[in-house]
Amino acid sequence: MQREPIKKYRPFPKIDLADRQWPSRSIDRAPYWCSVDLRDGNQALATPMGIKEKLELFETLVQIGFKEIEVGFPSASAIEFDFIRSLIDEGRIPEDVTIQVLTQSRENLIRRTFEAVKGCQRAIVHLYNSTSPAQRRLVFNLDRDGIKKIAVDGTRLVKSLVSTVPETAITFQYSPESFSSTELDFSLEVCEAVTDVWEPTPENRIILNLPATVEVATPNIHADQIEWFCRNLTRRELSVISLHTHNDRGTGVAATELGLLAGADRVEGTLFGNGERTGNVDIVTIALNLYTQGVDPLLDFSDINRVREIYERCSRMEVPPRLPYAGELVFTAFSGSHQDAINKGLSHQTGDPTELWEVPYLPIDPQDIGRNYRAIIRINSQSGKGGVAYVMDKTFGFQLPKGMHREFGQYISLIADQKGLEITQDEVYEAFMAEYINRDSPFSLDTFRTQTSETRQVQCWAKVRINASQAEVQGNGNGPIDAFVHALSTQGVRRFELISYSEHSLGSGADSQAVAYIEIRTGSGQSCYGAGIDTNIEIASINALLSALNRANATGIPVFK
Repeated sequence: MQREPIKKYRPFPKIDLADRQWPSRSIDRAPYWCSVDLRDGNQALATPMGIKEKLELFETLVQIGFKEIEVGFPSASAIEFDFIRSLIDEGRIPEDVTIQVLTQSRENLIRRTFEAVKGCQRAIVHLYNSTSPAQRRLVFNLDRDGIKKIAVDGTRLVKSLVSTVPETAITFQYSPESFSSTELDFSLEVCEAVTDVWEPTPENRIILNLPATVEVATPNIHADQIEWFCRNLTRRELSVISLHTHNDRGTGVAATELGLLAGADRVEGTLFGNGERTGNVDIVTIALNLYTQGVDPLLDFSDINRVREIYERCSRMEVPPRLPYAGELVFTAFSGSHQDAINKGLSHQTGDPTELWEVPYLPIDPQDIGRNYRAIIRINSQSGKGGVAYVMDKTFGFQLPKGMHREFGQYISLIADQKGLEITQDEVYEAFMAEYINRDSPFSLDTFRTQTSETRQVQCWAKVRINASQAEVQGNGNGPIDAFVHALSTQGVRRFELISYSEHSLGSGADSQAVAYIEIRTGSGQSCYGAGIDTNIEIASINALLSALNRANATGIPVFK
């Protein structure tokens, strides 16, 4: 890389638009959408899709709600042509969907394109030619008039061929390719000349597609370009202004959104941003951005996992794990503070569909797009008590007492540190069972029964294994737990205090299990939690008490006199 002064590159010039209006506008409705997932070379796939994959993706795009779908470049290859013919000949195009076909402004390609669409109900013929100074000089060796002639001649041929497909309603779309790099006055001049030839009407408007074929500047400059063009176009009311944004600078979504603010009506893009180089703009992201602002995108991504699976299978591409909305990790929190905030936010949501969504770190309710809460919080060494408690609650049904969150969270963090990797939810569960439920040393319970006197005093009888030896114990108290504590004192167990107790069901029905949590404080002032599970809540409580004693013993807290 060069150091200052950098001579190899120069900043893109600003647009003279002192009274620009787009910064004060808001997007309050969805644009016209056009998917270009199926266009030339299936959008630069290493292994292009066959007809089977293209058909499946086409049907998926229809199900999502796209009303305009660019189905290919029929003059580019036999498979492109055959795919389009199969859509038409097999009646696969719904009545409310218009297919779009792409062609360069060359006579043989245009004629082949009309052969491809013959017989369909409606079609958009998308004609393009490059207009930028670099293309004019380095590729075509033509001046402005020569480039404009290519566009005008192609348009004239398209218009003359409309009569060869009388059963098809043809809409014309023209793209000055590399609009983003072309002088604005020349882009306008070419589009005006093309419009002169086509002669659009209010019933059949022309689509003027203004591609950011290569991103060359910040999104605000792109918006200035679009607003300048819209304001200077003579037949604006007879034109649909379309955006086709690439992502070379990583700002394709921002440039598209600002382009809509600047007056554009339509967006061409792809699922998950597939396309040449850094890709086209990601329509999923733009649509769901609208949704999070309360605007109906008119596209259905309520099962985004299914859409992602079909896309990945058909295209053999992978959706990056951090891609907005659809990526595997975008609704996942590893940070302890994030997990705690998400957990608290979710606990305040009632599930009422009219309720305002307000959950920290989650700009959209994952359930709205078919994602579930199981994957929101995942555990590694950076996770905290809130995340661990969330997993235990939402995934496994254990509503840990608040004071237990820190204790168990620290234990999981220790495991994660030792492992050096993410801890799965099943591993969190297994660790809980091993640490709290399945401990049987030095205490384990064989049998337990109680009897309540007329004065509401409880007497208990139990068989307890202490260091593998069975002991029969008996005690009295104001409840089953208190009676059992007194029974244990006869076996040399040190005095301890019950600090807290809670319980809940782990399911529903007569045979559901209950879980009890008990916190004890030993004579040395140290506290420890235990947990127990059983279909009988009394026995679950006694197991929780023994769990706390076993855990205290394991950490070096003396439990025997």
